[in-house]
Amino acid sequence: MSSIPITMSETAPARRRRFNVSDILADHRPQAVGVVDLPTAKEINLGRIEPDPDQPRRTFDESKLADLTNSVSLEGVLQPIVVRYDPPRDIYVIVHGERRWRASKAAGLASIPVIVRDVPEERRLIHQLMENIVRDDLNAVDRAAALRALKIQLGDAPWEQVAEAVGIRRSRLFQLLGTEKLPEQIQADIRSGRISEKQSRALQGLSPEHQIALRDVIVAEDLPAEEAIRIARELRLNKIEDDPFAAAAAIARFRAPRKITNTREDELGSLLAAVADAASGGGAERTALKRLADERGLAPFDEDRLLAETLSLARSLARTPRTELRPGAASFAALAALYGALDVALSAD
Repeated sequence: MSSIPITMSETAPARRRRFNVSDILADHRPQAVGVVDLPTAKEINLGRIEPDPDQPRRTFDESKLADLTNSVSLEGVLQPIVVRYDPPRDIYVIVHGERRWRASKAAGLASIPVIVRDVPEERRLIHQLMENIVRDDLNAVDRAAALRALKIQLGDAPWEQVAEAVGIRRSRLFQLLGTEKLPEQIQADIRSGRISEKQSRALQGLSPEHQIALRDVIVAEDLPAEEAIRIARELRLNKIEDDPFAAAAAIARFRAPRKITNTREDELGSLLAAVADAASGGGAERTALKRLADERGLAPFDEDRLLAETLSLARSLARTPRTELRPGAASFAALAALYGALDVALSAD
């Protein structure tokens, strides 16, 4: 009887899989598949956390913060904030998430969920800017200041490198930097939300007097950005005098066709526009004004009547409330249009 050769693989006992402590303690439930715990995720007492003094955000909208506080009171903090540990002071410093930290304190929470990261100093501002710029959660003035600080931190790097570092277009970067050139009053409007960054673009490049005049209309009437840009273009093209009253009159004139709503205002607008055109134009404009006066049946010039009606206007102005002399008021457009027509007529050669 022939013997059947037996291989080593058939006789050697099968190797047993070795388990370590991690295998024994691992979570083998279906919901744990593909999930890794974060060793840096913690719940930290609010008293051990402080804001970063170099945080680019300088302004917090109180109404939005109140809404967030109410949300935290009801649902808790839904997204952990990010902090770094400061060993010398044994404290955690916020990298981003200061609004959630403030809201948690206001809501009376004792602790907040956090992710602890070791963020190098040269990367902190970039992290904070990325958090705020990408989420569009930081006003334009504070963003501009932070971008300038980042440029310095990067060794006075070219603006192209700064834009690349935070992931925005170069053109977008210069739009933000333009807000720093606006008057402080307008910068305060942007910080408070009275003027949006898009609306503020219309003001960039204008003279300070024109900026303030157009700013008043934007704030009073919440002028759309596109309309504000159109008016700014008209101010530049028409070379309006560098004076706030002249600018206000011109702005009212540029908007007059869009604001006229009844026959009396229509007549006022067309007459004053024709007077201004005749004063600054030639024979064709003077002929058009005469034709318009004849069509309306206007009386010939009378010096006594002009003085009497001017006196009547002066008496009305003496009793006019200040609120009627501000942009947006019913009387303001008419008076501004009159000012513009008189300015052209009295300064014409």
